[in-house]
Amino acid sequence: MDYTIRPMRADEYPLLEDFLYEAIFIPDGVDPPPRDILLLPELQLYIKDFGTEKDDHCLVAETAGKVVGAVWVRIMNDYGHVDDKTPSFAISLYKDYRGNGIGTALMTEMLALLKREGYRQASLAVQKANYAVRMYKKTGFEIVGENDEEYIVICKL
Repeated sequence: MDYTIRPMRADEYPLLEDFLYEAIFIPDGVDPPPRDILLLPELQLYIKDFGTEKDDHCLVAETAGKVVGAVWVRIMNDYGHVDDKTPSFAISLYKDYRGNGIGTALMTEMLALLKREGYRQASLAVQKANYAVRMYKKTGFEIVGENDEEYIVICKL
């Protein structure tokens, strides 16, 4: 599949709401939550006023003129928060585009961008049952903590 990775344009920031919803891990046999779950403050952290802070960065994958995936970071007190100098990741792709290496490419490009920008590490939280755990490990993340449901993972840059 041909795709391009590029910075997200400011006029595309509303797409982050769709990608945040797509990023919600839904185990097999469980119904997806209603979209209004995105109104919860702990989820709004990921998208509210995105692009207004110096630590807000987003890359998208585009194919045939359509944005099909996004990876974005910001410094926030989210589930994967480590400290106030470590950006937290969010990533998702529309279902039809998963399994083609696009997510790994997005992660790799964002890690390179963060390194160029002088960050020393990046973090995220991921549910233990999420298939993406393998991708995170493959791109250099290591488990540094966990609770009953999630791993906290960090990638040194």
